Amino acid sequence: MPHPFFERHQVLLQQATAAIEQRAYWSAYAEMPSPKAYGETANADGKAAYEAHLGKPFALTQAATAGQTGKEASPYGFDLGISYPKADLEQLFTAIKAAAPAWRKAGPEAWVGVSLEILQRLNQHSFEIAYAVMHTTGQAFMMSFQAGGPHAQDRGLEAVAYAWQQMRNIPKTAIWEKPQGKNEPLKMEKHYTIVPRGVGLVIGCCTFPTWNSYPGLFASLATGNAVIVKPHPGAILPLAITVKIAREVLAEAGFDPNIVTLAAHEQGDNAAVALATRPEVRLIDFTGSSQNGNWLERNAHQAQVFTEKSGVNQIIIDSSDDFKGMVRNIAFSLALYSGQMCTAPQNIYIPKEGIDTPEGRVSFDQVVAAIGDSIARLTSDPAKAVEVLGAIQNVAVLERIDAARAIGEVVLDSQALEHPLFPGARIRTPLLLKLSAVDESKIMQEFFGPISFCIATDSTAHSIALSEKIAREHGALTLSVYSSSAELIANARSAAEEAGVALSINLTGAVFVNQSAAFSDFHGTGANPAANASLSDAAFVASRFRVVQSRAHA
Repeated sequence: MPHPFFERHQVLLQQATAAIEQRAYWSAYAEMPSPKAYGETANADGKAAYEAHLGKPFALTQAATAGQTGKEASPYGFDLGISYPKADLEQLFTAIKAAAPAWRKAGPEAWVGVSLEILQRLNQHSFEIAYAVMHTTGQAFMMSFQAGGPHAQDRGLEAVAYAWQQMRNIPKTAIWEKPQGKNEPLKMEKHYTIVPRGVGLVIGCCTFPTWNSYPGLFASLATGNAVIVKPHPGAILPLAITVKIAREVLAEAGFDPNIVTLAAHEQGDNAAVALATRPEVRLIDFTGSSQNGNWLERNAHQAQVFTEKSGVNQIIIDSSDDFKGMVRNIAFSLALYSGQMCTAPQNIYIPKEGIDTPEGRVSFDQVVAAIGDSIARLTSDPAKAVEVLGAIQNVAVLERIDAARAIGEVVLDSQALEHPLFPGARIRTPLLLKLSAVDESKIMQEFFGPISFCIATDSTAHSIALSEKIAREHGALTLSVYSSSAELIANARSAAEEAGVALSINLTGAVFVNQSAAFSDFHGTGANPAANASLSDAAFVASRFRVVQSRAHA
């Protein structure tokens, strides 16, 4: 019998499966926080639900709880005051082991149906999650709502669709009949059972806790695996809400809620190491630094490890048919969420002899100055600027800004702005520096945050070669090129393919290199050191389950 949740969401699943095959625009969840989509009181209700979490223990009843933990502080200048259940790992894995058999036997339709119901419930809590994301990551509200809510939910749904697509290719039974000439044919009846790999561990990041975690969470859950969610200690609340909702749906569906559990901890705790090396953990999804990601890949031998790590994203400027549009687009890309995005550009390569535009030749210094002026205009009104910049999530970014000033000539210095609603918020405008000559030792590393470099190269061919080298050796998630030459664009595309990095060409309008759309854009390629997997593709889900067969004479 099909699971009731599977039947309830069958049309949605069909639409999502068609979307990943067609790659055109499609979204299951409304991205605008509109009363028409979410209800007249949704914003107020969501904000009240978020505020109800503050200053008290988070309402999550979970097995294996041994005390409380958590010390989150909002980048907007105040402590959240929330504590979370601290898990005793031995007891936690015992509880998961007890819960897993019934979940495993339920099969793909139940796994997928429950996953789809969780996503639907998460969408209903989008405003509550948005405020939780805002006050743990520092994102402005609109980004918190979109990236933390509907866009993250779309990424989760995308993973479920890939999981279903891969699992439905496996028949439940088959009759195998081999001719034997004049003799009776050999007949076998074969049964194929999809079985999960084991426990999945999702290690969340502090800047996009839901967007980066939902693909792995739902890819593992929809293929029958129990999942432990380990949030970053600075951004627990969004994932705690997620786990709470998942557990409620599991219980409602008749399953032990310990199929999804929370492993919250404070800064300095070695919870990630302890969890990642447990023999029961067979799948790990990680977003964070290369140092930690590389450690997982080298040391978590018992698990299939999916990582998204640091990278150096780059822009190649050769020429432009729309100089003002190019400059505006780049400036916004550099300012958006203060560069605290894994897709945000950092190195901007410009030929030292300048570039061609319809208005004539523009020198290197003029291009750099135009980018700086555009950023300055974008951030000149603090009340408007904070809705683009958001707040700085981690104080280490402030230290990085200070250190970066010594690397090149400051074109536009980073300034502190005051938020009109949150006087204690950590707000900083972008720092733009100029390097008159290429010094690879300075630019072949990630400066996470609102820090970018305009670098004079010998030629556009030099820019392309440099970008390919850095992407291949250090890693990159995005590469952007501006050129009026079809031949040069073809060369840039070839270099991007060689380096395994996504390429954007001549972006001048309302699409920015930072953005990645579910069901159409592959986020990461797995083909350079910035990530060993893509969000999402068939490879992201196919190894999360195995097929066990039995056979007998028919």
